[in-house]
Amino acid sequence: MAEMRTEEETVQAIKDWWKKNGSSLLIGIAAALAIVFGWQAWQNHQMQQRTEAASQFAELINAYSDETDENRADTVAYIAKELQEEYSDSAFAIYGMLMLARQQVMDQGDPEAAIESLTWAQEKTGESGPLTLVVRNRLARAQFAAEKYDEALATIDSVNDAGSFSAIFTELRGDILLAQGNREGAREAYLAAREQNQQGRSGILELKLSDLGVGEGA
Repeated sequence: MAEMRTEEETVQAIKDWWKKNGSSLLIGIAAALAIVFGWQAWQNHQMQQRTEAASQFAELINAYSDETDENRADTVAYIAKELQEEYSDSAFAIYGMLMLARQQVMDQGDPEAAIESLTWAQEKTGESGPLTLVVRNRLARAQFAAEKYDEALATIDSVNDAGSFSAIFTELRGDILLAQGNREGAREAYLAAREQNQQGRSGILELKLSDLGVGEGA
């Protein structure tokens, strides 16, 4: 009898607890399930976005590579802009802007347009990382081509840690200073770039130094 009373008391205690806490428990379970399934849906959406962006980028590469297409420039611009608008948080959008900027400078001779494309890419890459260095290098070169020398130098100066790009940025600094008529500043920059170059001496850099009266033994 005592055991039956104990079991009855236990059942009653469970009933009382459920009456008091059951609703909040069900709400908690429902919320947990919503979070889990919501997270899965978000993950699936992100995967779909990455897949679509990658597909668009593949189309961009094909369009850029097809030099026989008379509408090549328009096609590249259209796809790159679509990546920028539809997948702005994707690295593919940044790569698309890099390719568009290259076309704008090399094929169209329009560094001003390239500056606009690369400025957007720079804002998306943040302050550090290899991709940031690539974008800032391209941006500084576009500014240099547009004869915006002070802006190009400011872009170079904004790099916190150039790493393996140190020699590239320093040589570009020399090019900009030389274009400004600062031959001594250019000479110092070229010599610094020679010291920073991890691949050994560059023939083009040595020619630049030679034009400034600096021999290979200096």
